[in-house]
Amino acid sequence: MMDCKCGSYVKIASNLLCLLLCLSYFESSSQKQLVLLKGQKILQRFEYGDDISLKLKGSDDIIRSYVNNIFDTAVVAHKTVIPFHKIERLYFNNNTQNLLQKIGGGLVVGGVGYFAIDQLNEIVIQGEDASLDRTVTTASIAMVATGLPLMLIKKKSQRMKPGYRLLAIDRDSPFYRHELGNH
Repeated sequence: MMDCKCGSYVKIASNLLCLLLCLSYFESSSQKQLVLLKGQKILQRFEYGDDISLKLKGSDDIIRSYVNNIFDTAVVAHKTVIPFHKIERLYFNNNTQNLLQKIGGGLVVGGVGYFAIDQLNEIVIQGEDASLDRTVTTASIAMVATGLPLMLIKKKSQRMKPGYRLLAIDRDSPFYRHELGNH
């Protein structure tokens, strides 16, 4: 008779364990994310454990920490609860290209391509020796010299001014990125 009771306890315990594992999966897959928006465009995304650097209004100190928790109106950086409305500036490593960087890349590619096409025309099509055409060389150097700085400039922070906002999102939001950990 005792073996029957032990068997039922083991069965109940294993069912509870399965239930807890299933619930923990749903809890971990529905973690909130914090996004910095400009209009409808996501400029930066933060998830649990991500590094975050920010400056509070009325302070000159930069807080460097990690995202411990995300609430609807605040973020917990380590053990400090920081309301969104108290954040003056958000610092980040911007891995996305902005419009100026794309234009700069186009100018660099265009300048090098213009020079290469001119040299190909001189050597292959016209059958002449390689030579530098002053107008082509000047235009190519100007395009590369203008495009290179534009391509290399990256924004390192964003002041929280009108048009920019922090938003805590969950898995039902259209801004939510489902593949966590792939930055």
